[in-house]
Amino acid sequence: MAVRSALPWPFRWAVFAIVFGFCAAIGLWAFEFGRDIAGLDHDTKEALRRARAELLNLRAQVTVLEGERNKAQSVANTVDTLLMSEKVMQEKLAAQNKQLEVDNHALRDELGFFEKLIPTSGAEGVSIRGLQVEARNAREMKWQVLVMQAKKNPAEFKGKLELNFTGLLDGKPWSGSLAGGTQAIQLTQYGRMEGVYELPAQVVLTGVTARVLEGSAVKAVQSIKL
Repeated sequence: MAVRSALPWPFRWAVFAIVFGFCAAIGLWAFEFGRDIAGLDHDTKEALRRARAELLNLRAQVTVLEGERNKAQSVANTVDTLLMSEKVMQEKLAAQNKQLEVDNHALRDELGFFEKLIPTSGAEGVSIRGLQVEARNAREMKWQVLVMQAKKNPAEFKGKLELNFTGLLDGKPWSGSLAGGTQAIQLTQYGRMEGVYELPAQVVLTGVTARVLEGSAVKAVQSIKL
């Protein structure tokens, strides 16, 4: 009969765990050693290094592109501002040019009218120095009459202005005059009268005659054909 010493079960499990852990450590070391020998970890690190380098390069390119985009946007904004300023300036110049044309027309009209104020040699008494008629539209006619006394320090003149408009209506002679027939005038050296005469529909104006009356006496007459 043989006598054996038996270890308690907890010690046995502890021994088994130690042995198993030792074997696992040896296996892990063998795996890592084999991977280093095969060069797998080196290739992974190299690939990671290249990937990081490419990422840095791409970020640098993105920064450059963003800078170029910002410059292009700045140039585009500047061009838009210049175009807008030029458009506003052109509109202002067009408005000023239109106003200058209106002023020039008015000045020519005034000049032509007041040139007739220059006294003529031998002229005495009241005379009509200017008669103008201008169509404002199809029916309205703007008229102007300049009456003057060429004498030096003349006495005040009081009289009436009569305008007679002649034309054709449906191919037949037509005539018309100012509302009320005449317009009162009063002047010393010269007087300027003006107004607007509205033609009846379908009337074609062909002429205008102006008369200056003192009482029933005709002092001056002037006619124009249109």
